[in-house]
Amino acid sequence: MNRIDLAGRVAIVTGAARGIGLAIGKRIVESGGAVAVWDMDRPAAEEAVRVLGRASAHVLDLTDEAAIGGALATTQAAHGRVDILVNNAGITGGNAPAWELPVAEWKRVIEVNLVAPYMVSRAVVPVMIAAGYGRVVNIASIAGKEGNPNASHYSASKAGLIGFTKSLGKELAKTGVLANCITPAAAETDIFKQMTPEQVAWMRSKIPMDRFVNIEEIAALACWLCSEDCSFSTGAVFDISGGRGTY
Repeated sequence: MNRIDLAGRVAIVTGAARGIGLAIGKRIVESGGAVAVWDMDRPAAEEAVRVLGRASAHVLDLTDEAAIGGALATTQAAHGRVDILVNNAGITGGNAPAWELPVAEWKRVIEVNLVAPYMVSRAVVPVMIAAGYGRVVNIASIAGKEGNPNASHYSASKAGLIGFTKSLGKELAKTGVLANCITPAAAETDIFKQMTPEQVAWMRSKIPMDRFVNIEEIAALACWLCSEDCSFSTGAVFDISGGRGTY
């Protein structure tokens, strides 16, 4: 494993109790940083802290503005600073044609996958601006580039996150704070439990490498984007899709 220097850095990682978020948290700690685990699952968040070691747990609903403010305050109290924000938490919301998806379910996916990263960024970015340094990494999806059938809500939310990242990167370009996003192909995580077997098989069939991405591969890319080595990329979209993405 190549070492990425994050010594002394403090990262907020949403949805860090499991899956991609936990893998990113591990890589941050291995690189010398500390992690504030922002998650709504208290037992899983506390277990993640035990696994990570240099970490703290902050249990909240990421769609609740007041809860976000409270979690930021407790993070600053625990660690004294915030240098990195990884907006990772997300849901798929099941699979069906657009006209068959319940409206409430469609709205919930947008709320969790797009509105929540905006609200968290809105709270955390000013702290980074004041410090003159920061890194924001949004975990989007190849679905946001291409649009997956039977996942219009998920695809739309991730396309929106890509657009948000591009705007945020331009707004922050002269502040010392960089904002980028990653568009992975599917990884075998608990999120697969929200999908039909047919949808999972279809997603794999679209990947030229004929395998799903490993969460550690996503973590490696995310942690480079969290580092000082990433110094002239902002508002950018980094593909990690095994050859599926072509733009």
